[in-house]
Order: sequence, then structure tokens, then C-alpha cells
Amino acid sequence: MFKRNRWLRGVAAVASIASISSLSTGCGVLTSDTPDDDVPIVVGTTSSPSTLDPAASWDSSWELFRNVYQTLLSYPVGASTPQPDAAEGCEFSDSSHQVFRCELRAGLTFSDGSTLDAKAVKYSVDRIRKIKVNGGPAGLLGSLERVEAPSAQEVVFHLNKPDATFPFVLATPALSIVSPKAYPAEAPREESGIVGSGPYTLESYEEGSEARLARNEQYKGYAERQNNAVTVRYFQDSAEMVESLREDRIDLTYRGLAADDVIEFQGKASKEEEIKLVEGTGTSINYLVFNPKDPWAGKKPVRRAVAQVVDRGAITHKIYRDTVDPLYSMVPKGLTGHTTGFFDNYGDPSVDKARRILTEAGITGPVPLTLWYTTDRYGSETKLEFKELERQLEASGLFEITLESRPWKTYVDGYQKGEYPVFGRGWAPDFPDADNFIAPFVGEQNALGTPYEANEISNVLLPRSRRESDRGNVVKDFEEAQQILVDDARLLPLWQGRQYVATSRDISGAERALDPSTIMMLWQLSRKTSW
Repeated sequence: MFKRNRWLRGVAAVASIASISSLSTGCGVLTSDTPDDDVPIVVGTTSSPSTLDPAASWDSSWELFRNVYQTLLSYPVGASTPQPDAAEGCEFSDSSHQVFRCELRAGLTFSDGSTLDAKAVKYSVDRIRKIKVNGGPAGLLGSLERVEAPSAQEVVFHLNKPDATFPFVLATPALSIVSPKAYPAEAPREESGIVGSGPYTLESYEEGSEARLARNEQYKGYAERQNNAVTVRYFQDSAEMVESLREDRIDLTYRGLAADDVIEFQGKASKEEEIKLVEGTGTSINYLVFNPKDPWAGKKPVRRAVAQVVDRGAITHKIYRDTVDPLYSMVPKGLTGHTTGFFDNYGDPSVDKARRILTEAGITGPVPLTLWYTTDRYGSETKLEFKELERQLEASGLFEITLESRPWKTYVDGYQKGEYPVFGRGWAPDFPDADNFIAPFVGEQNALGTPYEANEISNVLLPRSRRESDRGNVVKDFEEAQQILVDDARLLPLWQGRQYVATSRDISGAERALDPSTIMMLWQLSRKTSW
């Protein structure tokens, strides 16, 4: 049943936006037949952007970017491989997968009125590599040698090695196209706001609180918008977000649902309920990162002992109530190349085996480790998860654990500066391929801001796998890469998430709104018109 008070709340939002206009004309702007698609859909999430500049972000700031910027390629509903967006078409023009050519759509413009042409695309890509933010998206462009713009509509990417995954890279919001007039070439943009060419314009933005999006009438791309406006509200914890959903202040939630809420919504699913739960498989993962420069976390036996003690089953059952699954490899289940390497090597949790690992390395007495987590990124259970990790490790008698935390904005700065001995991260894929669960975490410039030199992976296995356009032929390379990660234990996978979106009954499209990298395509959402 359509809830009238939800509709009236949305109308009030429209009224506040139009108040100046209505007062100046001396007549009301709202009537009883105000169309539902003019009422902003309000989305709640615990995942707020760390920046508004694509050149400075390799995190879930992309969730906003996907909706306000354009990329050459993207993912229409149902697509698992990149399709044209700002481009009219793209293809490798050679058999070795080293020259990739795109032809742009005609008549593209940015929201500031400037022209989006091949020079703007080249500028956008080049500035990512010039700025080279630590932990930023430059790490995605390791195979790129140079970009050329031979004409206003043609862009050519020359790669330094074969890379069949390059179209997937171009489809990530990291490669969002920005206006050369509005974004400096050698530093992140400091001005507020966004100048893009995506399905929406950013009408207003309050950091950590709210982003108001309106339909971009100049947009030319694949997105078929089912609404005219969306407001994204950012919450510090899951409880506040769910309360807002129940009290009709938001229309749906995306990211950050607590396990208890998922269980409750699952149990109450019926046509009579005002809130429905959209559930699907997911490939997002959560894991621990060990800093090699820390005097204790940098020791391989210490890392292996931690891996031997951690009980993933207890975390997924006690903390997440089985709404997530234990994970024993950095490559999640459901992707070609997934293994269970950590279980194969370590088996069930064992204090005796962990003690033996430390003793054989000459390490006696409890090992002091500080574990860091973010307070406002992955949901309210994060704190409980780290308390459970603390309990498990200290109960072994082998570790002395200190827990520390920060809000995401400052948390990112800390791990990029290498301040944390051990820290928690989550990862939603840039694209649905095992490559994207290995490549971003290795190399001098990676998504973690923590250098990880893994020569066999970076110089042999990944380059070899990227020569294959048929990804089913690269399983052996990914299995070998995962085994190296297991042996090093620099990254410790903990659990794999599922996709849950809680939505009011009068919202449609949530089941179609997530792309293959689990970013929400806000234009798929619509408000039902029946009363």
C-alpha cells in the first residue's frame, strides 16, 4: 500500500526547494496532482564519501561518483561486462590487447557548460597519474603507458603490456571524466561541489550528512532515469538509519544494515509489512591488513599465528548472525579462481599450532598488537567484531591487544600514512573479476597505502592472466597468486558479505539498482503511484 505520509514528506522537500520561487510569484507551486517522480527519493547509507574528486579516491566515494560523473564505459542493468556510456563504442584495435580505442558520443557537455571531448578524457586520466594520491586510483592504471586524443571524438589508450581487464578499469568511477576548467591538473580539487556529466547534478552537499541530486537535463548516456531527484543521507550508525526508515524520514537503506535488522526484516517479510528486504549474493569482503613496517605486525610468524587463532565462524555467527559468510581467500566465492587457501593451510583455529609457530621463531611472551577499525563505515557491528577479535587473540594467551578507532575521514588519512600496525578494511569490487581482489592490494602504489612488494604476482602472474580475454583460462594463475598471499599472511580475509537493501513498499527498482561492483545506480529507483 502506498503510504500517504511518505508522499507528503517528499512534497514538503520539494516545497522547501521551491519556496523562494513560490513566494516571489505569489502563488502556490504544489497541487494535489504533484507527480510522484518529482518527489525526491531519499536513500540512507553509513558509507559517506571521503572526497568529491575522483583522482583522490579508491573507496566507496565511488557510490556518489557513479551517479554524478560519467565514465567511457559502465554497466547497464543486467550487464556483467562494460558497455558504452560517454563513449559511442570502444574496442581493442590490436590482437595483443595493448591499444584500446574509444569514440565519444556527440554533443557531450559538463554541468558547467563546457565541452566534454577527447581532450577532457585525456586530461582526466593524466591528472590521476600526476596527482598520484597515496592509496588513490593511480594504482589501477599500472598497465597504461599513455593516452592520446587524435581528434575531438577519439581517445586512444596505449598500454605497456597486454591487459584484457583494461575495459573494466575504464568502467570504474575512478576514471570519471572531469572538466579541465574546474579540476586542477596536479592537485585534488579544493572547491566544493562537483562538475560532471552524469545522470544527476549535485545540487548541494554537506559532508558526512547529505547529498542532494537532481536530474541532469544535459546528460547523454545509457541510464534511463526512473526519477527526477534523489537525496542521499549519511548516517554514523545503523540504528539511526533504520529508525529513520521506520519513521519515514528515508525511503530505503543502502550499506550499513545491522545483522539484527536484517534478521528482523527477513522474519517479517510479507505483503502487509511496510518495509521489505531485497536480498542478493554479494562479493564484498572484509579483511585485516598488517603493516610490514611495524616491529611486530611486520614479522611473518606473528601474522601466521594470528591467522591460526582467528575463528571466522565465531565472528560470522556471534556478531553477524550468519548474515555474512566466513572467507578463506581474498578472492570471494562466486568468482572464477576462488580458493579456500587459509583453511587449507591453517585448518580450524588452534592455539597450540599458533604457539608452535611463535616458539619456532623464537618469540616468547604475549605479542603486543594494536588493531584499528573505523567507527562509521561498515555498520554498527564493526566495533563488536573487533572486540571479538580482541577476545579471541587474548584468550589464546599469545597476544596483548589494544583496540583503537577513528571516523572514516581521519581513518583513511591514518592508514595512508602507515600509522596503524593492524587495521580493518572492507572491499567492494571495482569490477567482477578475481584480478580485482589481488592487484589492488599489491605493489608499491596500492589501494591500502601500505606497500606490498609481491614480485611473482605483480610481474608474472597478473601480466600473464591479463593476456587472456577468456577469464576461465586464468584460474591457475589466480590460484598461485592466492597461495602467495596465504604464505605471506599480510592480508587476512575474514568474511564475505551479502547484499541487503531495506526499502519501503512504495519504492520500486531496488532489485535492479546494484551494478556488478555493488554500486547503487540511483536512477533505477522509482516511487509507486498507486494509493
